[in-house]
Amino acid sequence: MNEAREIKQTNINQTKQVKRTKQAKDYAITFFIKVGVTALVVVLLLCFVVGIYANHSNSGYPMIKDGDLCLTFKPAKLHKGDEIAYKADGTIKFGRIAGEAGDVVDIGEEGITVNGYGVYEDTVYPTTAEGAKISFPYTVPNDSVFVLNDYRADANDSRAYGGIPKKDTKGKIVLLLRKRGI
Repeated sequence: MNEAREIKQTNINQTKQVKRTKQAKDYAITFFIKVGVTALVVVLLLCFVVGIYANHSNSGYPMIKDGDLCLTFKPAKLHKGDEIAYKADGTIKFGRIAGEAGDVVDIGEEGITVNGYGVYEDTVYPTTAEGAKISFPYTVPNDSVFVLNDYRADANDSRAYGGIPKKDTKGKIVLLLRKRGI
């Protein structure tokens, strides 16, 4: 009986020795691991899922004003009518998809047609081919989209560049943060 009591007391003493209080070093290690994991998640999100861009032009006016921050969703499937961010001439630009791969886009006196059908748009600016560097009708190449600025007087869009390769699109705009003119 004494022997069993001694074994039990030895086990209790060993358990007490194993338990120790956390030191500042342990809290610091835990903190830095959490900060590192959080930073890794944020970097992965910014690389593969979302993009944040500031607008420094009037190409998206009136929807996107100068100074607005635009949040894009990169893996979104792009469709006609979507407002997107894309890269051209080394800068980020904003525009609306008017045609997809294989579509025939024509801009004439009566406005814009895609595949022979008139396109209804709620933009307040008329679409003209004035200042275009491509000829119409224009067939959108594979893996490209035809993008028009909402501010149609600014012809620095697909009228100047032709089809925008999908690899140069930065995603569909899903959120605008107004910095000015609120």
